[in-house]
Amino acid sequence: MIVRHIKLFGFAMLLIFCTDTVKAQHITLLQQGKPTSIRGLSVVDNNIAWISGSKGYIALTKDGGKTWAWQQLKGYEKSDFRAIQAFSAKEAIIMSSGTPALVLKTIDGGNTWTEKYKNTDTTYFLDAMDFADAKHAYILGDPIDNKFVLLETKNAGETWNMFKTCPNALPGEAAFAASNTCLLVDKSTIKIVTGGSHSRFLVFSRGKTAKNYWTDISTGLTQGKPSQGAFSFAENRSTQIFVGGDYTNDKRTDSVASYIIYCCHVNAVKYPKTPPMGYQSCVEYIKRNTFLSTGTPGTNITDDGGQTWSKVDNTSFNVCRKAKNGTLVLLAGNDGKIALLEP
Repeated sequence: MIVRHIKLFGFAMLLIFCTDTVKAQHITLLQQGKPTSIRGLSVVDNNIAWISGSKGYIALTKDGGKTWAWQQLKGYEKSDFRAIQAFSAKEAIIMSSGTPALVLKTIDGGNTWTEKYKNTDTTYFLDAMDFADAKHAYILGDPIDNKFVLLETKNAGETWNMFKTCPNALPGEAAFAASNTCLLVDKSTIKIVTGGSHSRFLVFSRGKTAKNYWTDISTGLTQGKPSQGAFSFAENRSTQIFVGGDYTNDKRTDSVASYIIYCCHVNAVKYPKTPPMGYQSCVEYIKRNTFLSTGTPGTNITDDGGQTWSKVDNTSFNVCRKAKNGTLVLLAGNDGKIALLEP
């Protein structure tokens, strides 16, 4: 009996420690007041990060977010740069949604930008961009003629061409350009989450031994309207987390998050016991089983792979991203708002 009580006490203390670890997180506002809505955020390491937003605004930090060098790109004042991928303080690529659909690149820290793709067709609306490596990347766009647009580069963004096997779209289905996190690619797979009439998780395996076709499952999130569905997803080796909801009813908490734990070949979608506090436009993997999500109702965190979520802050943000090489976690949103997640 004594041993049993000791074990129970130890387990209880572990739970308290984990809870305190989650609650200890807090958000520090770094700056705000710029006339731009930020949805593109790329954190290279603990010092270098880039942001991109509406009205042609771009910013770069080299000191972990303490100071930012802002610019409004001349000739692109009406562009909405909803995606950015950065590789260093010198090299970055930005993508604009809307008309014209644009991709620009800099290799000199933003002093000059060169157009690498331009499409004035008003049916094109680009949603997200992700790189598998320094050379190979994809851009996802809303469906045209019942197929999602999927552009591909094999030369570090110098040229872009239509992918040979674009995924089919169901009637009324689309993707969300909310945080540049509805698309995730690596050397062997392309993964997409969708919304609107249906909210699906689409996966394409590529390579010499791959099947080279798309598979899909339901994300289990709120769906059926243009404002609903999965807006973002993130993963570690064993878990995938989907977040979204309804941005027109952002306080609604049912079906705003789901997760899959890959175990024993059972890949069933599950729902958290305690969900995030409403619509979430972005989720990011932090470490181990910890994921961070954010949206207009505020920011949430889970340390058990999406089973339970805790509120971090009520401030509205559009995107949260962790350093590709480091621990720095930044958030960004409307009015040029940029913040730091701190322990």
